[in-house]
Amino acid sequence: MTSSLFNKHILLGVSGGIAAYKSAELIRRLQDLGAAVQVVMTPAAQEFITPLTLQALSGNPVHTQLLDPEAEAGMGHIQLARWADLILIAPATADVMARLTQGMGNDLLTSVCLASAAPLALAPAMNQGMWANASTQANLTTLKTRGIHIFGPAEGLQACGDIGLGRMLEPTAIAEAAAGLFQRGLLAGKKVVITAGPTREAIDPVRYISNHSSGKMGYALAQAAAEAGARTILISGPCALATPPRVERIDVISAADMYAACQAQVTGCDLFIGAAAIADFRPENIAPQKLKKGTADTMTLELVKNPDIIASIAALPNKPYTVGFAAESEQLVQYAQAKLLNKRLDLVIANDISAANIGFNSDDNAVTLIYPEGTQTLNQRSKQQLARELIALIAAKITL
Repeated sequence: MTSSLFNKHILLGVSGGIAAYKSAELIRRLQDLGAAVQVVMTPAAQEFITPLTLQALSGNPVHTQLLDPEAEAGMGHIQLARWADLILIAPATADVMARLTQGMGNDLLTSVCLASAAPLALAPAMNQGMWANASTQANLTTLKTRGIHIFGPAEGLQACGDIGLGRMLEPTAIAEAAAGLFQRGLLAGKKVVITAGPTREAIDPVRYISNHSSGKMGYALAQAAAEAGARTILISGPCALATPPRVERIDVISAADMYAACQAQVTGCDLFIGAAAIADFRPENIAPQKLKKGTADTMTLELVKNPDIIASIAALPNKPYTVGFAAESEQLVQYAQAKLLNKRLDLVIANDISAANIGFNSDDNAVTLIYPEGTQTLNQRSKQQLARELIALIAAKITL
C-alpha cells in the first residue's frame, strides 16, 4: 500500500540539542515514505549539525533566518507555513516547547508554527531532569490540549550520562508516527471523476476563446483523491501540468469534448468534482480557414451556449455526489448558493477570483464551501493542502 506520506510536504524543524544529528537520518526516513522535506534550523541547531548537511540530504535549501532579506522579499516564512502539510520539530528542546506554549515567534521556526494551519508534531529531546521539571510538564500539558502531537520521548542512556525519559525517538519511529497522522483509504474502492483546466472553443484553425484557468486546483484534487485510495479519472482541458501519480488522465480540448468524456466516465462514479473552467459559449460556426483581418474595424462572432456539464451530471437518476466550483468576482456566497440550488448540486466550492494572490494561476487558494445546510470557510493555504482537506471533508459526506 502506498504510504500515507506519499507526496506530503513535511517541514522539519531542527532545534538545538545533541539529538540534532539524528535529523539527517530522519530526512531519509521521511523521504523513504514518499514525503518532500524542507528544513528550518534554529541558530542553536547549527552548532550541532551544519545546514549544508541537511540541505544535501533534503535536496532543498535550509532555512535559518527569520529576517533574511532575500526570503522575506517573498514573505518567506509565510510561504513555508502554507507549503507544509505537517510541521515536525525533531529534536524539540525544552526551550522550543516553552516558546511554543507562550505563542512566541522570535525566530523563523516559531514564526512558521504560528503562521501555519498545518498540524504540528514535536519529538522532545532533553536531559531527563529537564523533561521531569514541572515547567516542562506544564508546557507539555498545554501543548497537548491545543492539539499538538507529541512523539515520545524514549527512555534510556542520554548523552550527558543520565538514564531516564528524554531521549528523542529513533528516526524510523518518528517517521512512522508522522505517517500515522494522515489517513489512508478515505475513498478506497470509490470511483472519482474530476474535471480540470480551461476549454478552448475554436474560432478558426488558429484562434480560439478560452480563459485563464491553470488547472492547478483540479490537478491537486485528483492527486488528493488518488492518495485517498480512489480510482481517479482526471478529465483535463489544455494544461501544462504533469499527471499526478496513479491518476488516469483524459485530455480534451473543447467543452463538447469534455461533455462527451464526462458522460462516458460517469457510469459507476461515486464522486464527480467539476473543477474545470468550461467556456459557457462557443462560436456557432468555426471558419474552415484562418479568418483574415481585411479592412473592417470590427468583427462579429455569433456564440451559442455550451452544454452544462455539471448540471447534466447532477440530473442523472443515480447521480454521484456532485461538487461544483464557483469562481466569482463579486457576491461570492450569493452566486454560489444560487448555483447549488439551480443545478441541484451537493456542494459548491466558491473562490474569489478578484483576489490577486489566490485562484487562477496561483499556487494558493481560499474557498467557501456552500452546502444545502450551511457554509464553511477554508482560509488561504496551498492548493495541495487545501485539496487534501476538501477530499477529507467530501469523503466524510459520501461515506456516512
